[in-house]
Formats: sequence, structure tokens, C-alpha cells
Amino acid sequence: MTSQFKTRIAGVGSYLPEQVLTNYDLEKMVETSHDWIVQRTGIVHRHKVAEGEGTSDLVVKAAERALKDANLTAQDLDLIIVATVSGDYRMPATACIVQTKLGAKNVMAFDLAAACTGFVYALHVADQFIKTGVYKNILIAGAENLTKLVNYKDRETCILFGDGAGAMIVSRASNTDENTVISTHCHAEGAHAELLWFEAGGTKIPFSQEVLDSGKHFMKMKGKEIFKHATRTMAAACYEALDAGGKTPADLDWIVPHQANQRITEAVANQFEFPMEKIVSTVHETGNTSAASIPIAFDMAYRDGRIKRGQLILLTAFGSGLTSGSALLRF
Repeated sequence: MTSQFKTRIAGVGSYLPEQVLTNYDLEKMVETSHDWIVQRTGIVHRHKVAEGEGTSDLVVKAAERALKDANLTAQDLDLIIVATVSGDYRMPATACIVQTKLGAKNVMAFDLAAACTGFVYALHVADQFIKTGVYKNILIAGAENLTKLVNYKDRETCILFGDGAGAMIVSRASNTDENTVISTHCHAEGAHAELLWFEAGGTKIPFSQEVLDSGKHFMKMKGKEIFKHATRTMAAACYEALDAGGKTPADLDWIVPHQANQRITEAVANQFEFPMEKIVSTVHETGNTSAASIPIAFDMAYRDGRIKRGQLILLTAFGSGLTSGSALLRF
């Protein structure tokens, strides 16, 4: 199908909760140390939601900043997509809560669950709505409230995750606009689902006293296997995006990867012989914010002047599923 329109990134925004959870705080909860965490992950601290603060609250604050950057209001939106695995409720969708909190008109709104690849999935979906002429202005957000879902007795997971939200407004580009989304690609490998998952709490193994006592409702991860697959899938997704856009790594101004672990980021960079100074890395101050990590990192680099309009930027991610994806865009 020939695309009728092109997509541009009209605005970006992010929000991190005020409360900070440091490595030294974690030393008091689990057998670990600041130096051990930094050496293995690059993380120094992460942000934690306030009591009573929901995922929708994080999205609204990020979305308001993205709308302001795009010089639009909530009334201009046609669709809201929230990528999250830690929404406010099992139902309704967090996107519906965001819609009413923003004061948007009666628009389509839904959540998308692709874990850490969620934001790239959301961009991929939104791009199709724009290309086909269905909608003109779409809010996509990645947001997580993961500090409430990890076991602070499990060193494998509790040191990694933080809370936050990032958002973009994607809009129909004018015929003369050269700053557009070039390509998006998304994949899944369900055979590896049990490498990173919540075993219980769904309909297959519902909540019960036995589940709570055993801790099966907490996130479980096999770190070494995840590292291997993350490096492989993110590198493959990058090559796919570059090939589709007729570009090489040398053409890129920035790579904005999922902020999972500094060692994973370095491993992906090595695949391309790509300089680390051209990879946006914020994991030291945010930890792994899952679906929120790419838009948060993008916005932070945009606000501090590293990312500028007109630059060629590659997004890449992997996550539970295992999902993976990439997007090549000229911002």
C-alpha cells in the first residue's frame, strides 16, 4: 500500500517523579552495594512515584509538556496510545484515564503492552494511522510504575527499575517537511517469554494467597540470557532500520536505545563500531523505566541541546516477550 502521508515528531516531553531511590537506599533493603550496581549496570539512582501517584499521572505531566512543545492542545488530539505494563488498573485502559485528565475530546484511547519495546511499538502503530490519513495528531506515551511491582528481596530485578513517563506528539507532516519518520520495525519472539515475566497475577495463575506467599506475582528475570538476547535483537533492529532507510551508522547523529543497562548499550555500540558519545544514555539517573525509557532519554537530550531539529536519529529497543523494534527518523 502506498503511503498517503508522512509522520513527523511535533513535540516531546517527559516527567520523572521527585522521589529518588539511590543505590545506597537499596543497600539497606537487599544484599548489594553502590559500587556493585554501578559496575554491572551503570545505574546510580532511579525515580520512584509518590504515594497515591498513578501511571496516568505520570503520563499527563509528560503529555502536557509534549503538547506545549508541539504548540498544540489536548483538543487537537485524535488518538492516545499509552505503552505500559504497569497501568493504573487492569481495566479500564490507562489511556482512557489520561484522556479525561488531559481534557481531550472524545477520542480513541488504548493501552499497548510490549514491555520495554512498548514505545517503539506505539510509534509504529501511530505512524500507520498518520500514513493512511486516518488521524492527524496522536499522543504516544511510554510510562511505568515499576517500583511497586518488583521484589526488594530480589537483587536481580530490584536494582534496575525506576518510574517515569515520556511522550511524543506525532502529527501529519506537510508536503515540504523533510523531518519525518523514515521507517519503523517491530518483532516478537514468544519462545523466550519466560526470560522476563510476571508468572502469576493474570488469568492463567490468578492472585491467591499461595501466589502472594510464594512471590510469584513479582517480576522474574534471567539476567544473563536477557543480556545475550538484548544485544542480538537491538543490533538486528538497528541494521534493519538503516537498510530500509538507505543509511549507514556513519549517517546517524544519535542512537537513542532502550535504557536497560549501560553494558548492553556498550555491547550494541560495539556491534556498529559506533561512538558511545553519540549514544544517548540516561540510565545512570533513571534506571530502567521500561516503555518510558526511550522517550525520557530523547526528551532529556532534546532539552539539554544534544538532540536538535533536523538530525537523523535511530531508536532501538527490546523487552519482555521477547519484543524488539527500531525506528529511524529525521527529527
